[in-house]
Amino acid sequence: MRRKSSGPPSPKKKGCGRAERGTAESGLRPLPLLPAELQLPQRPAPFPWRRAAGPGRTAAMPKAGDTLWDIARDEVEKRENSGDDGKRVEAWEKSVLFMGSKNGGKTTIILRCLEREEIPKPTLVLEYTFGRRARRHNAPKDVAHFWEIGGGTSLLELIRIPITANNIRSFAVVLVLDLSKPNELWMTMENLLQATRNHVNKIVAKLEKTDPEVAAEIKQKMQNNLQRDHPDYDLVDPFPIPLVIIGSKYDIFHEFDSEMRKIISRTLRFVSHYYGASLVFTSKSEALLLKARALINHLAFGYDRSKSVSVDHNKPLFIPAGLDSLSQIGPPPTSDSSIGRMRANTPLELWKKVFEKTFPPKGFGDLQDRKDPAQDSQCAEYEVDVMRAQKNQELEQYKRNASKSWKEMDFDPD
Repeated sequence: MRRKSSGPPSPKKKGCGRAERGTAESGLRPLPLLPAELQLPQRPAPFPWRRAAGPGRTAAMPKAGDTLWDIARDEVEKRENSGDDGKRVEAWEKSVLFMGSKNGGKTTIILRCLEREEIPKPTLVLEYTFGRRARRHNAPKDVAHFWEIGGGTSLLELIRIPITANNIRSFAVVLVLDLSKPNELWMTMENLLQATRNHVNKIVAKLEKTDPEVAAEIKQKMQNNLQRDHPDYDLVDPFPIPLVIIGSKYDIFHEFDSEMRKIISRTLRFVSHYYGASLVFTSKSEALLLKARALINHLAFGYDRSKSVSVDHNKPLFIPAGLDSLSQIGPPPTSDSSIGRMRANTPLELWKKVFEKTFPPKGFGDLQDRKDPAQDSQCAEYEVDVMRAQKNQELEQYKRNASKSWKEMDFDPD
């Protein structure tokens, strides 16, 4: 029997077709809870930040002072930075500096890597562009910053602009060498790599004082270019940051004499292996550009690196870093008696002497041949050009006035 309540009976809610749970105050006996599978789902929270946190997510309340735009932006970033499994996926940023032979095809290679159908224009000084790629579906897009130095070896001082202490941990270099000009090849390679190495070493030296952990990380990555069990581990001198060497204009190079191609190919194989770099030959051929693009995408976007190797000097070379060896490359291509007469302090210096014996270096006219960007129509800016012309007139007027003043001055004899 149901106990009588001392108070008036509780009014029933209209429109409710199910039994209501009693309370101690009403004097009714509580009904058992429904099984979880039969319970109605709870009404969702009215605002997105009140939702329960899923795997890899935290339910964050808006901060005091946040505008509606701030809240919406945070919510979008949270969704974009979560993978299909709900775990947070971090986007990364990489930087790549392209440098090398003048008119060697650097811009063409960059455009193909970014899949841009544009007509390449000559790079006058230092140019910048970027690309974005997602590693997988519903993942944030990684960003790659592409820098290009024009002018061959005439603008070495600009290397310090893109490579800084802030981005050196994620920086890489692509050196493009014109295979059709072997007499300029070694000097271009040596000057650019030496200038880059000197600048990077200065940054690392400063980081050893200000941030020793970052400096140690950079040095460790440099040593990891070769596996410790590689037979040449103690015989090479790895470049301080990741390096890819591209031999361009292979279509012209392929017409060279077989012995010339052999010397150039073996020399570049040695240099690449000595610096712990990857090596690839390319041209305007789509198939060869795809191979170069694969190596650059590995640097810029973290794509898997190809493990295929091509070392035949009669074919385009393709050798990822660490997959070559001094035993396969062989000694410098010259007679033993000639090597004995050459004085060299390092293996690199010995290969240089042998290479330049076959291909004597030519003098560069980069500094003299380089056009003044201020006079180039591609760099025209009306306001800047008008102000520059005005300042030039003022400078000429100042020179004339100064010349008159000196002539009119009287000097007392001693």
